[in-house]
Amino acid sequence: QVQLVESGGGLVQAGGSLRLSCKVSGSSLVFIDGIAWYRQAPGKQRELVAAITRPSPANYADFAKGRFTISREDAKDTIYLEMNNLQPEDTARYICNANSPRTVQEWWGPGTQVSVSS
Repeated sequence: QVQLVESGGGLVQAGGSLRLSCKVSGSSLVFIDGIAWYRQAPGKQRELVAAITRPSPANYADFAKGRFTISREDAKDTIYLEMNNLQPEDTARYICNANSPRTVQEWWGPGTQVSVSS
C-alpha cells in the first residue's frame, strides 16, 4: 500500500519561502510516473499547483509560474515543492499526489498547512 506524508508547512510572512516535502512509502518512487501538488483553501475547491508526468516536463498553475518549483528525488522516495515569494492568497492546505497513468492508480497524502501573513 502506497502512502504519502507531507512535511514542511508552517507560518511565513509575505515574501517568504517554504520547501514542502512528500515522503513516499510502500513503493519505490522510481516506479511511479506521475507526481503533483494540489492545494485547498477553506471554502474553496481543491486546485492543481504543479505536476510532472514522465516523460513530459512540469506544468504549473498560472499562480505558481515563476514562484513554485516541483521536483522529485527518486533515490529518497521524496517529492518536493519549492515555494518562493509567498503571498497571503497562497494560504491553504497543500496536498501531495502520486499517480500511475498506466495502472490508473493514484495516492494522496493528508496534506500540510501553509499560512502566509501580510
